[in-house]
Amino acid sequence: MRKKALCIMSGGMDSTLAAYMMRDEGYGIVALHFNYGQRTVRKELEAFRSICADLGVEHTYEIDLDFFTAIGASALTDHTIEVPTGGLEAGVPVTYVPFRNGIFLSIATAIAEKEGCEAIAIGVVEEDSSGYPDCTGNFIDAFEKAANLGTKESTRISIKMPLVRLKKSQIVVEAAALNVPLHLTWSCYKDEDAACGVCDSCRLRLRGFEAAGMRDPIPYCQ
Repeated sequence: MRKKALCIMSGGMDSTLAAYMMRDEGYGIVALHFNYGQRTVRKELEAFRSICADLGVEHTYEIDLDFFTAIGASALTDHTIEVPTGGLEAGVPVTYVPFRNGIFLSIATAIAEKEGCEAIAIGVVEEDSSGYPDCTGNFIDAFEKAANLGTKESTRISIKMPLVRLKKSQIVVEAAALNVPLHLTWSCYKDEDAACGVCDSCRLRLRGFEAAGMRDPIPYCQ
C-alpha cells in the first residue's frame, strides 16, 4: 500500500511547495484546507482547489472553523483591526492568529489517524516568516510528540516541515525547479482580485522573488 501524507494547504506558496515535495517523495496526498474567516477566504479556497487539481489530488478536506472570528485578536479575522501595510516590523504582528497552527495540526492529526497517513506536511517557515510563534521548528517538534501521545498506540505520525529553514528566495527557486504552479497560489492578506503588494505577506513574497531573480506571476494592484 502506498504511503500517505496529509498536507495542510492554505493555497499559498509555502504550503503548496511542501505538498509537491511530499508528492515527489512518493507520498499519496490527502489535502486539507481551512476556511477560518480570513479576509481572503474565497481566493484561498479557489487557489487550494486549483492546486489540488494540478496535483491530481482525489481526496480533499475543506474544514470551516467559524470560531476564529469569535476569538478575533488578529487583523486577518477581525475586520476592525487594520492589516498593517507600512513594512515588516520586529516582533509578532497583528496578523498573527492565536495558536492557529496548533488548532490546524490538532484537526490534521485526527484526519491523518483516520486516513492512515504516515505524515502530516505543513509549510511553516521559521527564518524568513512574519515572526509567528507557531511557525517554529521547536513548536512543531513538540506538537508531534503530543500528537503521538494522544493517538492510538498503532498510530505513528511524523510532522514534516520541509521549508522551515529556507528563505523565501530559496522557496521560489525550489518551487520553480519542481514546476510548482506558483501562478495558482495566493499570499495576500488583504485583497482577493489583485494582491495589495504592501501587506507583510505580499512584501515577503515579492522580496523572495526579487532575491531569486524571478518575476511573481500573480497580479498586483500596485
